[in-house]
Amino acid sequence: MESKRVLLKLSGEALAGSKKTGFDEETVKEVARQVKLSVDAGVEVGIVIGGGNFWRGRTSEAIDRPKADQIGMLATVMNCIYVSEIFRNAGMKTEIFTPFACGTMTQMFSKDSANMCFAQGKVVFFAGGTGHPYFSTDTGIALRAIEMEADCILLAKAIDGVYDSDPKLNPEAKKYEEISIQEVIDKKLAVVDLTASIMCMEHHMPMAVFSLNEKDGIANAMQGKIHGTIVTA
Repeated sequence: MESKRVLLKLSGEALAGSKKTGFDEETVKEVARQVKLSVDAGVEVGIVIGGGNFWRGRTSEAIDRPKADQIGMLATVMNCIYVSEIFRNAGMKTEIFTPFACGTMTQMFSKDSANMCFAQGKVVFFAGGTGHPYFSTDTGIALRAIEMEADCILLAKAIDGVYDSDPKLNPEAKKYEEISIQEVIDKKLAVVDLTASIMCMEHHMPMAVFSLNEKDGIANAMQGKIHGTIVTA
């Protein structure tokens, strides 16, 4: 499952480390170290980051859902600016694209511009989700992976793969080495949300789920060594 172009999804909480909010610099530096190994080996890397270390808007009943989602989109922009700078400090070239104008902080997304950045060896950050409310960063990465013709989506999670039930609640939970997106949807396994799952299924976009805490987990996954679950399309 070795890939030339991959899109990596990081949760906002993953960037926060044990603090759960904000940033843990050492955690992000470790992500940068691993990504650089793959970039140096010629892999084209795109990154989507959630916003959960700053904002979980859907839990508030006092804020209109579209406005809450806008705050979440901006949280992902902040995350991408931060991680992009850590990546640059580690010796990589980066570019950040958003689906809406953010002044001079980011570029407006276009496939042609993003392809030019990949050709220049840059790590490309896709911030701001789809730019629309009611769509998660899961849908955002599915959309960008399909649009940019990536080989696969890599999901670095707190859990080391896809299980038939929650391993925290069920010690007998069975981990899948490989499972189809159709099965994921049928069994409601919530690898990514339903909209993203259906997009990946329709466009034959495979995914791999692995643990962010595995030593060199990101580097391994980008080189096609998946120690979690492969979700086939």
